[in-house]
Amino acid sequence: MIKVILVDDQMLVRSGIRGLLNLTDDIRVVAEATNGKEAIAVIRQTQADVLLLDVRMPVCTGIELLQTQSDLPPTILLTTFDDDDVLFAGMRAGARGFLLKDISPERLAEGIRRVATGATLFRPALTERNRASYETPGTTKASEDKRLRDSLTEREIETLALMAAGLNNHEIATAMGLGEGTIKNHVSSILSKLAVRDRMRAALRGIELGCI
Repeated sequence: MIKVILVDDQMLVRSGIRGLLNLTDDIRVVAEATNGKEAIAVIRQTQADVLLLDVRMPVCTGIELLQTQSDLPPTILLTTFDDDDVLFAGMRAGARGFLLKDISPERLAEGIRRVATGATLFRPALTERNRASYETPGTTKASEDKRLRDSLTEREIETLALMAAGLNNHEIATAMGLGEGTIKNHVSSILSKLAVRDRMRAALRGIELGCI
């Protein structure tokens, strides 16, 4: 049984999510909190496999909780994705995934299962936000995205995936069995091809493109 702690300041949201998850055979909400500060005590008192955490709450937001606590269960942020800065902040703070609040019950449950097994869950939320572009072949954005994907070599895609996992150049070099200088060249090439200025934005762009 996958045990979930649910943190959201809206009672109706908590009630709805709890009810949906309790319909599954393998997921249960075992504790709840209304803000990040309250969640700290709940998390310390409750063994859980996944933390479902609202981004915007009074007293202490979901991002602030992630930034100040290092012993949280694998965390999925619940968000409307109206701000890329929230996405970057969540990734930097250690979130394992993001889900839109209006996601289907099936995808919510599947996302929780994936994160509980150690996977990340970034691509679905990004894809949801850009669905129109991806579902319209031949559009300028779709064509440009394909061009960017095709421009990356297999080694660069592998490097990008390890960057997204939070590894530094030395760790990536060890994992790939390559020299650190070679990895630095791969990283520079990735940043140039994706037209981004740092590793975090490169990882986010790679996820958005479906490369990783």
